[in-house]
Amino acid sequence: QVQLVESGGGLVQAGGSLRLSCAASGRTFGNYAMGWFRQAPEKEREFVAAISWGGGSTYYADSVKGRFTISRDNAKNTVYLQMSSLKPEDTAVYYCARKTRGSYSGTENFDSWGQGTQVTVSS
Repeated sequence: QVQLVESGGGLVQAGGSLRLSCAASGRTFGNYAMGWFRQAPEKEREFVAAISWGGGSTYYADSVKGRFTISRDNAKNTVYLQMSSLKPEDTAVYYCARKTRGSYSGTENFDSWGQGTQVTVSS
């Protein structure tokens, strides 16, 4: 497995922006697709965005499409999530993970979850 460390979360007003980063250890980062998920209190973890191993394909949940952008820098072993036009309903702990199989949106298809970073959007 690879170790993932998320950063960049914080408190922001509605309409604001944040950029999350996920730094990966190991030499195989560039071989895997990566994803971002989030979990709000008392809710299930949900898919946010994913990116193919080379960065050529991206996937988004409908709720964030047009507002969030996922990207990666394989030379830096890092995947990013640029979040704009943030809404209070975006408040959650955000996790990155490595995709090992199956569809891009299923949590069961990802492993090596990071510890998460808290994003809080005030109204």
